[in-house]
Amino acid sequence: MRLLSYGLWACWAVLAGAALPVQAGINVHLRGIFGNPVRASFVQFTVGALFLLALTLFARDPWPALNALARGPAWAWTGGILGALYVVSVIVLVPRLGSAVTFALIVAGQMGISLAIDQFGLFGLPRSPLSLARIGGGALLVAGVILIRR
Repeated sequence: MRLLSYGLWACWAVLAGAALPVQAGINVHLRGIFGNPVRASFVQFTVGALFLLALTLFARDPWPALNALARGPAWAWTGGILGALYVVSVIVLVPRLGSAVTFALIVAGQMGISLAIDQFGLFGLPRSPLSLARIGGGALLVAGVILIRR
């Protein structure tokens, strides 16, 4: 049963990853409509925020008390900024580098920082020390970027 649930989580992760290049293509098209990557990102985030609002209202989960929100670390509020910078970056990069190279580089960057986050247990996440296998996996991703670029 544990393997089945892991497989379902892994499929969800693959589908989430597959959605990113599709989103990039849609957002590049929005850039053409709005004439600017920041405006296109703003529209994308507005539509996404409205969708999340609908999900929140549908779920009917209670909101935390305001004092609970104030207890969180300041860096916890930067995720939206990072998401916005990511979307603008993809809108700018995909037409210049192509979808495959852009996302190969993004995955390589994600893997590099993910290894550091795991190594040091950053953001309160569990530690998972570096090993030769994990370093080798990261190196293979970099090799994949080089091969995709050629």
